[in-house]
Amino acid sequence: MPEYRRILLDGAAVQVTVDGDELVAGDGRRVKTEEAHHLPPVVPSKVIAVHLNHQSRVDEFGIELPPTPTYFHKPTSALNSHKGAIVRPEGCKWLNYEGEVAIVIGKTARNISPAEAGEYIAGYTVANDYGLHDFRDTDAGSMLRVKGSDTLCPLGPGLVTDWDFRGKSLRTYVNGEVVQDGSTDEMQWDMHYLVADIARTITLYPGDVLLSGTPANSRPVQPGDVVEVEVEGLGRLTNHIVTGPTAIRTDVGAQPTESEEVLSTALGGDWEFRGIRPPRR
Repeated sequence: MPEYRRILLDGAAVQVTVDGDELVAGDGRRVKTEEAHHLPPVVPSKVIAVHLNHQSRVDEFGIELPPTPTYFHKPTSALNSHKGAIVRPEGCKWLNYEGEVAIVIGKTARNISPAEAGEYIAGYTVANDYGLHDFRDTDAGSMLRVKGSDTLCPLGPGLVTDWDFRGKSLRTYVNGEVVQDGSTDEMQWDMHYLVADIARTITLYPGDVLLSGTPANSRPVQPGDVVEVEVEGLGRLTNHIVTGPTAIRTDVGAQPTESEEVLSTALGGDWEFRGIRPPRR
């Protein structure tokens, strides 16, 4: 399956193809994959994400899926790349990973059917839909700061075309340990459905990204952790967690909170009945 990446090569953003352990630019220049400075593989005008889609995630919370999917928006300023640093702002504690498959639009889509949607998809990449749940009490409706804060939307390492999304495994690792283990087969709404649903009222442009949902066991990570998301046939997206250099300002806006709602979401259910709380670092 062809795979395309974007890297910073001699100071310029360049699209490259994968050739073994090397990346090849259109003019023939080559760079070792492990030495490349990766960029997000696409430049979207918007990133749209579905709230719940994987059955294991629904079961974890003990709830029922709505009859149709619901969505939120991540601003493009949240974009990040393979090997990029994920910044947890000083003063925040509840930063969760969410390994996902990202759909990349290939041509302008509007008012199409699910049967037609595949023709409008350029390919797929790996995503980690990080959530800063410290702001869940104030942004639960829009998810703006929860999911849209800077660096919280890494994509990569590359865009893979001609990939069949059916029956593919999805795993997330923290410091080498498997923490999420799911499959695209447990998605209630497949990739074609999601594209057609959004395109009913929102025009999707080439490069736009749709995040398709995460399986069970999204949990908090700490500065120093290495988080990897691996999707069968798409590769492995690697990022590390760092602490932001400045604290959240206290002279404006709502402040980070640690309510039962925040803890319940961050820890995957009603924490009071689980009898556990993660160590503070």
